[in-house]
Amino acid sequence: MASLPHLHYTFFSESSLKHHCVTTIRIPESHISCLAAHNNLLYAASINEINVYELSNFTHIDTFNNDHSDSGSVKSIAFDSTKIFTAHQDCKIRVWQITTPSKQHKLVSTLPTVKDRLLHFLLPKNYISVRRHQKRLWVEHCDTVSDLTVKDGFVYSVSWDKSIKIWNAKSYKCLESVCKAHEDAVNAVAVSENGVIYTGSSDGRIRVWERSINEERTRRHILVGTLEKHKSAVNALALKGDGSFLFSGGSDRSIVVWEREVNANHVGFLEALWGHTGAVLCLINVDDDDLTLVSGSADRTVRIWQRGKETGYRCMIILQGHEKPVKSLVAVQRGDCNGVVSVCSGSLDGEIKVWDMCGLEKKSISN
Repeated sequence: MASLPHLHYTFFSESSLKHHCVTTIRIPESHISCLAAHNNLLYAASINEINVYELSNFTHIDTFNNDHSDSGSVKSIAFDSTKIFTAHQDCKIRVWQITTPSKQHKLVSTLPTVKDRLLHFLLPKNYISVRRHQKRLWVEHCDTVSDLTVKDGFVYSVSWDKSIKIWNAKSYKCLESVCKAHEDAVNAVAVSENGVIYTGSSDGRIRVWERSINEERTRRHILVGTLEKHKSAVNALALKGDGSFLFSGGSDRSIVVWEREVNANHVGFLEALWGHTGAVLCLINVDDDDLTLVSGSADRTVRIWQRGKETGYRCMIILQGHEKPVKSLVAVQRGDCNGVVSVCSGSLDGEIKVWDMCGLEKKSISN
């Protein structure tokens, strides 16, 4: 079990573009695998543990999943209105509920559930081949669950087993599985407001999936497009709120911007953003109005990009300070800055840095 996290506060002048970090949370002898924020709480996964902090003052209030050391690294954290869903290296998704007023987290289920497995295990048709001479139930992942998202009562999970699965967020039942969604591990998933699924894979492709009604009158997702611009693995995906822009980050050091045509199913290449000197590992779309994108990289930097009205995206700010690759990003609201967000970055150096975007001048930085 990792040592109890503690806070270290560092203040820099607003004119500093390299270090505009207002708070650093250090978790000794560990690394940050993913970050998430919900209901004024910051969630930080460190190996198998998930630490929770108050966003108002970054006070540590809880650590959970620490009793499940066999779960492996936590890869993703997502939320619906009342529950927390976590993706794990041991092929499982865990469901948690926060208790009030103590704000402690209680495990309520593990996906797939025992009931779901029992309903499927007797029939041979419910088994799929995952390796030579090895079969598994289609309702379970058979490798690391790499990413997940929750949208409109459904949980969408992807895995290094090359599959996509869709779960009911209330009943926890597995509703659908696309078993061979890619030729290699699936690393990222994003879902638009109208239910279109985007998946990014180590095969270098992004695939687009839409719901369709098959001959049995059941709704299933079908492949409607494959996007190919990256020269190596796609590690991260982000969507503009209305789904009009898709952003992808790859091991080839590029960020690709894709645009979905209005009233059409076509998603086309718009531009490629260059500047990072290492693999792009995480992306978040911060401001739909200003079209602000934030990226984190193996080059240990965080970059803030903004799109001009008549020009493409430009790197406005480079944030430096991490000593190892930046693995995860999350945007949080700061009430002391007129609603302007701060960005939290988590690194393999075991640190979470809070970058205050309030007051930062939007200056162009040469690459």
